[in-house]
Amino acid sequence: QVQLVESGGGLVQAGGSLRLSCAASGRTFSNNAMGWFRQAPGKEREFVAAITGSGGSTYYGDSVKGRFTISRDNGKNTVYLQMNSLKPEDTAVYSCAADRKYYTATYYLRQSMNYDYWGQGTQVTVSS
Repeated sequence: QVQLVESGGGLVQAGGSLRLSCAASGRTFSNNAMGWFRQAPGKEREFVAAITGSGGSTYYGDSVKGRFTISRDNGKNTVYLQMNSLKPEDTAVYSCAADRKYYTATYYLRQSMNYDYWGQGTQVTVSS
């Protein structure tokens, strides 16, 4: 059974940093893209970042570009999201996702419906 488990969320002041982790189990995703999405109360799920299986390509949502960095350690079957210069508008539940297919196009990886596995999410709260 495939499981994605996020960790690292919490409460941080504006301008601070957090590092989220997403550990996968049940199968290896070293050849598959993984992504991060977030959802704030009353808002639609938003694409945050994605990374291809090799880690050679990364993609970011416009609102986080230049502040967030996605990376992965295939030996640990884990993907990370380093979040710097956090803003109150970054407050949301952050979820990681994995695709069991092998597509790598940016337009594809930005859409949550294309991912097959999801974690339960971790809350990130940024105070002003």
